[in-house]
Amino acid sequence: MREKLLALASLQAVDLEIVALKKNGDAYPRDIAEIEKKLNAQRSAVEAERQKLDDLERQRSGLELTMAEDKDKVKKWEQRLAEQRSTREYAALAREIDIAKKGQMTMSEEVNELNRQAAVQREVVKQKDAELVTKSADLVEKVAGLRTKLDEVLKQISAVDARRADAAREVEASLLKRYDVVRKKRVPALVAVIAPGKCSGCSMNIPAQMFNTMTSSRAVEMCPSCSRMIYAETVMTVETK
Repeated sequence: MREKLLALASLQAVDLEIVALKKNGDAYPRDIAEIEKKLNAQRSAVEAERQKLDDLERQRSGLELTMAEDKDKVKKWEQRLAEQRSTREYAALAREIDIAKKGQMTMSEEVNELNRQAAVQREVVKQKDAELVTKSADLVEKVAGLRTKLDEVLKQISAVDARRADAAREVEASLLKRYDVVRKKRVPALVAVIAPGKCSGCSMNIPAQMFNTMTSSRAVEMCPSCSRMIYAETVMTVETK
């Protein structure tokens, strides 16, 4: 029985190595996702500032177009003004021209203010772009490093998986079947029972009769508390004669 347990213990050692590798490897995708999230946030921040600049320029363009249209109207009205024979019509048209010119002055002031705001916003976008370039280079480099480490872990897991297949072939079929069932729920799946009868997996005491039977028969039992596969520690340390 000792040889069978040694084979199973060897398999479990490989499985624990795989678990450790996967646990280590699981951190890399999370770290990569977190970095990419930060990078996307930086890009979104720059895009938001650029959108503000676009809005300012659209407002300015709209005002400039309105001003150009109003200038054409005033020009035509001024031409018509000289043709008016009625004092009443002349005064009405002159009033419209005056209103339009005052409106143009107001819009001109608004255009100037928009130009000022746009100039400030261009500097903001320029600064944010520069920051993005610097931070992107750093974050992209970190992601590349993490991907390299992840690839290395995956290669290690692949190599250990091959070793596991070899180790599994050395385990008795019935023991392997029981072990694989337990391993899906408990890691480690196989643990020793330490005298005077304590499961090293859950630290709970097992019945004295079970412990005595395990010690004498060198059989593998199931822990009543944690359902792990258990064996008497002495089976692995004392060669059966």
